[in-house]
Amino acid sequence: MSVHPDLHQHYVRACQKLGQPENPFIAHVLQEADKNDKIRWTKGITLKIAGSNHLVPVQRVTDDDLQVLASVLRNTVFVTGLDLRCNVLTDAGAKHMATLLQENSALRDLNLMFNDIGTSGAELIARALHRNETLVYLRMTGNKIGNKGGMFFASMLQINSTLEKLDLGDCDMGTQCLIAIATALTQNKSVKAINLNRPLLYSQEEETTVHVALMLKNNSSLVELHLCKHEMKNFGVERLCEALYENSSLRYLDLSCNKITCDGVKFLGELLKRNQTLEILDLSANRIEDDGAIYLSEALALYNRILQALSVVSNNLSGKGLVALSDAMKTNMDLSYIYIWGNKFDEATCMAFSELIQTGRLKPNCTDVEPYEVDGHVHLAELSHGLKKHYYWTPSCGEVTNKDANASLAIAAVSEY
Repeated sequence: MSVHPDLHQHYVRACQKLGQPENPFIAHVLQEADKNDKIRWTKGITLKIAGSNHLVPVQRVTDDDLQVLASVLRNTVFVTGLDLRCNVLTDAGAKHMATLLQENSALRDLNLMFNDIGTSGAELIARALHRNETLVYLRMTGNKIGNKGGMFFASMLQINSTLEKLDLGDCDMGTQCLIAIATALTQNKSVKAINLNRPLLYSQEEETTVHVALMLKNNSSLVELHLCKHEMKNFGVERLCEALYENSSLRYLDLSCNKITCDGVKFLGELLKRNQTLEILDLSANRIEDDGAIYLSEALALYNRILQALSVVSNNLSGKGLVALSDAMKTNMDLSYIYIWGNKFDEATCMAFSELIQTGRLKPNCTDVEPYEVDGHVHLAELSHGLKKHYYWTPSCGEVTNKDANASLAIAAVSEY
């Protein structure tokens, strides 16, 4: 395209027309966007207007600011991504966003995480997606939309056939809407990744896990599933494993921060012996202990050659279990990422992982520990690497350069499938 759009000038005129003061942060982002070369414009750009910039103080985006911005972007085809995380948008702002989603035919990526959008705002956005045919990725993380708000998204998933990634983590959803979402995903063929982290569950019966398992038996498109903080116990893990014997699409399973013990991991170990698709398994912050680690290490050493990343952070492991996992990596050359911090490191553990790193079997950017020596003894220090390093936080400027430190992005980017 030969004509270079002037987003900043459009924004200034829109502010005057609507009688709104300019937001200097939005103005700056649009000025920088105008400087992009024409090749970048033809590919599309993402406007990063996140209110969590610690390097430069920013004026957070309000509902009125979004009204002006939406009027600017309504007919803009070059802006394909919009990052509005950590601002002060409410249901009124959600109304402007819903209008934009209905009128703009270019936006593919929308990040609204950690604003103040509630149930009615969720309804407006979900209803807009009934007709929207371009948005591929939506993050509602941290907006307290509640069970009612979640139900509107469940209804949307029965109609929309474009959305591929949906993040509803930390949204205070309840049992009813989780079951409704699982039911919708039984028929939905477009969603490849969904985050259902930290719902508000008051039952010990694990009904939601049972419904998710039923969905996995029938769904052949889901690649990535996050079930963090679901109060999941061994019964729930067994139901999931039963379903995954019949599933041939899921590559990333997040079961972190649950109540899984070694008995539950026994089912996962048996699954790994036969599963031919699972590439990433996150068991962080459970209580699998050494027996659980040994179940996993046996499956990985002798049978599985598919899993590429494993996190057992904070699982009450000691040297016995950790050394077993390090030994498994000596025979299994496909397991490339392993995260172990938060367990009990004895000298044997420190020596084992130091050897893996020094021999080059385990790359330093593919684990969360680094060996160092004091008085002839090897110890392990923590590195800020992990499966979800950039889930809540991303650099304020530039791109994430080292994706290995965030293995979920490096291994199983949804766009690959």
